[in-house]
Amino acid sequence: MKKLVVATFLLLVALTAKAQSYVGFLTDNCSGVHGVIANPANIADSRFKTDINLIGASGFFANDYVGVGFSELTGSDFEFDTDASLYLTDNNNFSGNLDIMGPSFMFNIGKKSSVAIFTRARTILTGNEFNGESIDDLDDSIDENQDFLVNEGDFFAAGHGWAEIGLTYAQVLMNNEQHFLKGGLSLKYLQGFGNAYVTGKNVTIDYDADGATLPDNSTSGTLESTGDLYYGRSGDYDNDDYDYEVPDANGFGFDLGFVYEWRPDYEDYLVTGANGEKTVMKDKNKYKLKLGLSLTDIGAVTYKGGLIDSYNINNTITQEDYDNIEDSEDLQNLYTFTQATEDLKAGLPTALHFNADWNIKNHFYLNLNTDLSVRSAGENNLRTANVFSLTPRFESKWFSFYLPVSSYQYSGFQIGAGLRAGPFYLGSGSIISTFTRSEIRGADVYAGLKIPVYYGQPKDSDGDGIPNKEDGCPKKAGPIENNGCPWGDTDGDSVLDNEDQCPNEAGPVENNGCPWVDTDGDTLLDNEDQCINEAGPVENNGCPWADSDGDSVIDKDDECPNEMGTVANNGCPEPVVTAEVQKSLNEYAKTILFNTGKSSLKDESTPVLVDIISILNEYPNANFTIEGHTDSIGSVATNQKLSEQRAQAVLQFLIDGGISPARLKAIGYGESKPIATNMYKDGRQKNRRVEINLAE
Repeated sequence: MKKLVVATFLLLVALTAKAQSYVGFLTDNCSGVHGVIANPANIADSRFKTDINLIGASGFFANDYVGVGFSELTGSDFEFDTDASLYLTDNNNFSGNLDIMGPSFMFNIGKKSSVAIFTRARTILTGNEFNGESIDDLDDSIDENQDFLVNEGDFFAAGHGWAEIGLTYAQVLMNNEQHFLKGGLSLKYLQGFGNAYVTGKNVTIDYDADGATLPDNSTSGTLESTGDLYYGRSGDYDNDDYDYEVPDANGFGFDLGFVYEWRPDYEDYLVTGANGEKTVMKDKNKYKLKLGLSLTDIGAVTYKGGLIDSYNINNTITQEDYDNIEDSEDLQNLYTFTQATEDLKAGLPTALHFNADWNIKNHFYLNLNTDLSVRSAGENNLRTANVFSLTPRFESKWFSFYLPVSSYQYSGFQIGAGLRAGPFYLGSGSIISTFTRSEIRGADVYAGLKIPVYYGQPKDSDGDGIPNKEDGCPKKAGPIENNGCPWGDTDGDSVLDNEDQCPNEAGPVENNGCPWVDTDGDTLLDNEDQCINEAGPVENNGCPWADSDGDSVIDKDDECPNEMGTVANNGCPEPVVTAEVQKSLNEYAKTILFNTGKSSLKDESTPVLVDIISILNEYPNANFTIEGHTDSIGSVATNQKLSEQRAQAVLQFLIDGGISPARLKAIGYGESKPIATNMYKDGRQKNRRVEINLAE
């Protein structure tokens, strides 16, 4: 009987609960405000102006303990012992949830941002590490004449019901042509309805069929038990009134998510308005591949004044004691019992979600989704079952169809189906498996009603690609740059205004619609002037006389018209200062001597400088630099000043000798450019020098 009750409960919950959550439906880009359940970033850049959910429900249950065929379970002759299959291990588990989404809506608050407000009522059931073999031994068919041993060990079970009101904000973070990224955050206020958990630690039960001798010398069975049991709950559920009051329980939670889209054909979704501004189509899915990552249900509800019953069951009782147990008070008389009042913290079923969506072609998509619980099994820990789903779908604005193929933790492989038709959505991640497989260990279903308000394509009556509201001539096709109007010919010169450089003044076609003018003012109109931007004589067709070699001597006066020269040399090049000449100058310069530590020239330097003047006079158009250098003896500042003064002294001598000051420049480098080491006398002598170089 106990097995039948347990199995019936498990499967009825499974068939009336919802998927983890909305399997198939949440892959749809037109799921609207429901998108915040899986990833709060989903509502940014959505297909909706607004989406209003009226009511929706979703339920799910999975277990690895018992499997029953749907037809057998619903049949009038169902027999658990023959129709149900048990999968007994020392680690059986179950997980279920019920999620009701109440009035909720989303809307856009700008080109890049969206907001959603949602309401949900949720219930989570979870059980982990139950010894299924022990449960099988503890049914009503126990043979009191047979010994048995139950080694339950540690086990955990918890249930939690709460409501939440959430606010979601999502925004486009990056829109870089092919690459698009958006993020979202949901903040949730939580109101608890009830919480309870049962935990066992090191629990064993050893039944000895003839372990006790009664006064009449007959024998009786004994139950020897060990371990600890804990029963925590948010209120006193054992009272006889069954009066329910909303507990003093609340908390906060949040969800965080990001979505990346690869848009290789992004240019196909750009619309250019009459003002030239480019916008992206709102009513289209623009990606080839979409990747989403989110972390949901981070937070907890704290129940004030919870009760925790603790039983230490290290004791041996008789069969008669066992038979007389009717309620918790009888248990308290048989085992060590304590009760404490303290706040209970019920953590939300935190989960990590990864989603990859591939647009195969047009309206056909393939979605991969994973829901992974990040809660470990433990006291009052609520876990959702892990789910891996691969969902092909057809998606359009008013109709979508899904075929999710999923692997559920505890209940295994499932195949489902779902659809969205206008305001109505319905589906299950396991309906095909439920009706086609010989047995099931879990199932889910969801349904709901909403009011979707989609973006539409702007009306373009003349088909010129400009929406009517931005088209200056909505009934006549025209280019964007003319506000959607066809080009006119204002001055009547047969050149349309978009090609007429003088739209208000008639002119010939060959002059782009402008009258001929005399641009350079040389009395020849531009159509006859071969050099319209340079004034020239009429006899040279309006062009200035040419200077073929560009030496500022026009060809008719240039003795070397194809070789650049100087005006002073009648257009022919001046003699070139060769490397040999440069070397000769510096050889002379090395023999220029100064009085020690001074910038005054020694008398014996005069012949050298006279020879240098002769060389410079051979190249009257060449400019030179006189560069002074010193060794490193003395301060840097002193050496710098001395080098400048010596270079200036040589420059002055050359000027006095007839060299134009415009051709000369004196520079002092101090000790900054040595040509030998300053550590030795010979090197320092080489560094004390003057160089005469051709200026660049």
